[in-house]
This record gives sequence, C-alpha cells and structure tokens, in this order.
Amino acid sequence: MEEEELKLNIGAMGSEDLPHVLAIEATSFSLPWTREMFEGELGLRAISRNLVAKVPCSPSGKGTSPELEVAGYICTWLLEQELHINNLAVASGFRRKGVGRQLLRAALEMARREGVRSAVLEVRASNLAAQRLYQSFGFRVAGVRRNYYSRPREDALIMRLDFS
Repeated sequence: MEEEELKLNIGAMGSEDLPHVLAIEATSFSLPWTREMFEGELGLRAISRNLVAKVPCSPSGKGTSPELEVAGYICTWLLEQELHINNLAVASGFRRKGVGRQLLRAALEMARREGVRSAVLEVRASNLAAQRLYQSFGFRVAGVRRNYYSRPREDALIMRLDFS
C-alpha cells in the first residue's frame, strides 16, 4: 500500500513544541526520553539539530490562520562529518503518511548542506518498518549492538549511510 504524504511544515524544534513531542515520545517508546533530555538537546546548539513536522489542525474559528499540530520529530547530532540520528518518532494518528520519510529527508538534506559525509543510527532489530524506511534512503546494516535496548531487551542494528 502506497503511503499518502501529508503537506508538512518542517522546522527547528523549540521549547514550545516539547509538550507535543513528549506526548509522541511517551506513546512511541518503551523507555521514553524525559523533558530534561529534550531540553538538554535544545541547549546543545553546537552539535544538536532537532526538527519537528507540523500540520494544520482545526481552525480556531476566529478568522486567523489555523494552529499547527506536531506530527513528528527527529533529533540528530552533527559530530565532525557524521550525522547521528538519535531519535525519530511520529504521532500515531500520522503514521504511514510520509511524516517520518519527510523528517528523515529534511535531516539528511540539512546535514549535506553542513558538509556531513555520512549518517549513522541504531534501530531495534525487530523494528522492520523503520529498517525499511532507512534502507529506502540507502542506509545499510553496518553492525550489531548486543542487548542495546531494554524494555524489552533487544539488539540494535547499526545502520550507516555514506553520502556520495
């Protein structure tokens, strides 16, 4: 089944986005990041690049432009010439609509503009949907981190993409 891609507004994550990001995080991961962890990411301006994808939600009825709702986010670090993808999640109501794909594309394009030569991430060995997404961008399995995840205990696949 083909994904229906939503029209998204992708931009830098700000502290005003954290309540929405935390709600998505809590429903996406068995060991979710805390508010303090996200605030730490926002404070690491030298290396941290965090994006949110927003979609218009129902209009307020006051004749103003519609509010924007956070549909997903990606947290990355730029270390030397490598992009490390730390966290990517999409709100359950927006899954399979291209949000993750558009966030990953935006992060990779940003990294290329900043002179990055490769990207790396860890993904649960059982998360086949995420693996397919990453593979569609050219990521390949480069190794395994045994028992990397807890709740449940599981190996992580290290996936790598070298930019041409």
